Amino acid sequence: MVDLSQYLPILIFIGIALALSAFFVFAPIGVSYLTGTHNPTSDKLSEYECGFPAFEDPRSQFDVRFYLVAILFIIFDLEAAFLFPWAVSLRDTGWAGWTTMMVFLFELVIGFIYAWKKGALDWE
Repeated sequence: MVDLSQYLPILIFIGIALALSAFFVFAPIGVSYLTGTHNPTSDKLSEYECGFPAFEDPRSQFDVRFYLVAILFIIFDLEAAFLFPWAVSLRDTGWAGWTTMMVFLFELVIGFIYAWKKGALDWE
């Protein structure tokens, strides 16, 4: 017969975590419902996608700068995500790891300078 009493603290922890997360999700909704004004209009209920209305003529032109900024954000966010594990394991990887990361950072700096020169970071 298996003794399941060892799992009781884990189940209590999971129960408390679920209760707290439900409270932190639903309490602000309830407070805003009780204290806020509810005046839903068509503008408030409309959907937005990248700063322009979602349903238009599919042949209409849109500004590609939204996507360019998002791609640049992802690139530099991934750079930061790669830097932490590299810094932690630098002692194990040695000079080969350091050289590889410097080449990676150099390529990112070249890309950043290129995007800057092309005006990708300018917002009108």
